[in-house]
Amino acid sequence: MRVYVATKNPGKLRELSALLAGSIWEPMTYEAYRDVVEGDESYAANAVLKAEALRAQLLADGVAAAVLGDDSGIEVTALGGRPGVRSARYAGPGATWADRRALLRDELAATGSADRSARFVCALHFIDAAGRSTSVEADVAGTISPEDRGDAGFSYDAAFWYPPLQKTFAELTEEEKNRVSHRARAVAALIATV
Repeated sequence: MRVYVATKNPGKLRELSALLAGSIWEPMTYEAYRDVVEGDESYAANAVLKAEALRAQLLADGVAAAVLGDDSGIEVTALGGRPGVRSARYAGPGATWADRRALLRDELAATGSADRSARFVCALHFIDAAGRSTSVEADVAGTISPEDRGDAGFSYDAAFWYPPLQKTFAELTEEEKNRVSHRARAVAALIATV
């Protein structure tokens, strides 16, 4: 079954495609999808916003299909949970992922705290072709590494140290990351629920 994903992020689509391989769902993007202005309330609210916007765009174009909205971010304990839902907007317009990771480390250092604990969070909102909705959320705990490590993944992966495997997410193979990540846990929860 085709599932249109409300994203223009190729890394996110690649991960979702790998995570849904072998399921009945075939994730794809909709070329005409227009990004929405995300809120600051919650990952769940942003995932709903994205899914509903994509569904409305599809219906306006005469396409009745399932959609999936995804919102995720990183929360650093010593920063009071920031950047959180603003993870992709952290460091301002035009910032690169390297800029965002550098700012995160600078702000963490400025706290003077030795606590480097963090978590990745992923919220998914699924709307089937008939309009029925399901939401799930999952997370994974780790710490912020002192420097970027690894070349795989995207976003904050090079800064997110995963203690059980003693590597950052960017040092993990795709298969390793897709067994333990916040998105993997959210997808598993969604598949079990729908």
